[in-house]
Amino acid sequence: MRTFLAASLALVSACIAARAHDHWINNGDMVSPIDGSHCCGTADCAVIDPDFVREVAGGFALHGRVTYGSGEGAITQLLDETVPANEVQTSRDGAFWRCKKADGSRRCFFAPPPST
Repeated sequence: MRTFLAASLALVSACIAARAHDHWINNGDMVSPIDGSHCCGTADCAVIDPDFVREVAGGFALHGRVTYGSGEGAITQLLDETVPANEVQTSRDGAFWRCKKADGSRRCFFAPPPST
């Protein structure tokens, strides 16, 4: 049963990551607050498990694994970084997203709007 659940979660995550390119990040013409480049490219955006994200003074700490893309071309990256508050953009779907550059560094980070 655990194997089935893990496989199901991986499949859902891959589908969500693939949707980034036909979803609000790409269609919204989102750009990086760091350098003005577009946030979405070939397999460069992925949903981050909320368990790997912690709000800290001045931003968000990211600690955990994230997988970009799916299948044989998937890239898994270990995150250990803090995103400054001035680089956090609002997620339109309520999920945490991280878009990377070709070298793996952060291009964009999206977080759900704060609770009211």
